[in-house]
Amino acid sequence: MANTDIGIDLGTSNIVMTMGNKGVVLSEPSVIAYNIRTERVIAVGRQAYEMIGRNPSHIAVVRPISEGVISDDDLTQSMIREFILKVTGHQLIKPRIIICIPSFITDIESRAVVEAAKSAGSRQVYLIQEPIAAMIGAGVNITKARGHMIVDIGGGTTDIAIVSMNGVVTSHTIKTAGNSIDRSIIKYMQNKYKLLIGERTAERVKKELCNLYDPSREVTYAVKGRSLLRGLPTQVLLSETELFEAIEDDTFIIMEAIRKVLEDSPPELVGDIHDNGLLLTGGGALLGGLTQLIKRTLGIECRIAKDCINCVAKGTGLAFSKMNTLLDGFETATVYKYR
Repeated sequence: MANTDIGIDLGTSNIVMTMGNKGVVLSEPSVIAYNIRTERVIAVGRQAYEMIGRNPSHIAVVRPISEGVISDDDLTQSMIREFILKVTGHQLIKPRIIICIPSFITDIESRAVVEAAKSAGSRQVYLIQEPIAAMIGAGVNITKARGHMIVDIGGGTTDIAIVSMNGVVTSHTIKTAGNSIDRSIIKYMQNKYKLLIGERTAERVKKELCNLYDPSREVTYAVKGRSLLRGLPTQVLLSETELFEAIEDDTFIIMEAIRKVLEDSPPELVGDIHDNGLLLTGGGALLGGLTQLIKRTLGIECRIAKDCINCVAKGTGLAFSKMNTLLDGFETATVYKYR
């Protein structure tokens, strides 16, 4: 793998980049801020994320990637270009880039990803499916005729797949993931407590208080926001049980999606998964009690991948050395574009 080769996990919530043998060189929120009047980019990544909810009217702070797909081509191109310049500087040799995409993505959406990378300055673009990249990044040997199951819970999508012999056998993607869980928390606080909170507060509550396996009424967290009745700042003590109530439907949708993939899979592979267990990656893998809930609900052993947040990006970078062996879920953009 050349030192200039770049692997990109193009996530709804975060963009993670690997470069050459250096490993992860960038991990920042997929957010861009620009001036509406001058149409100039003001900030990207963490700097732009800090502006959410604090920006004046003439500055727009947006996520150009929504639910795993590009919703604004121009802003995505600008954001990727800024990030690539940040990690490479103005070098003479254009890098090869592998970009990770959800397994359900359409041709048009894939083309938007490829165009974004090419405009950002790359000599060759490759695409790799998220489940394949996550498995490679987690150090799983997917070359053998043995089934492995992965559940990658990101910000915009949850990707579930069974992989065997370097290829995806069965996969399913749902748009219930970290961001939809945050929205459910915001909605619950509005309906029950008439308290208005932002997405950053909802995310913090999710990280600090979530217990999906054995929620308690005794464990609480102070949630601060604006009262919808009085219009003044206020705070509410939220318990683990209430948080579970708020996100129960989202959790159930993820469980049903896992069950669907198992039902659609050949019985031999399901037998392998019973032995190997299920691998969780992505930020959503860190939801408290998720592994125990999956074991209790589906009867499958479950483990969280080491460095689960950067797993997909690491696998994307490592894919350069496996180009000749990957059978499925990996292709060059030129073949992809004109076939």
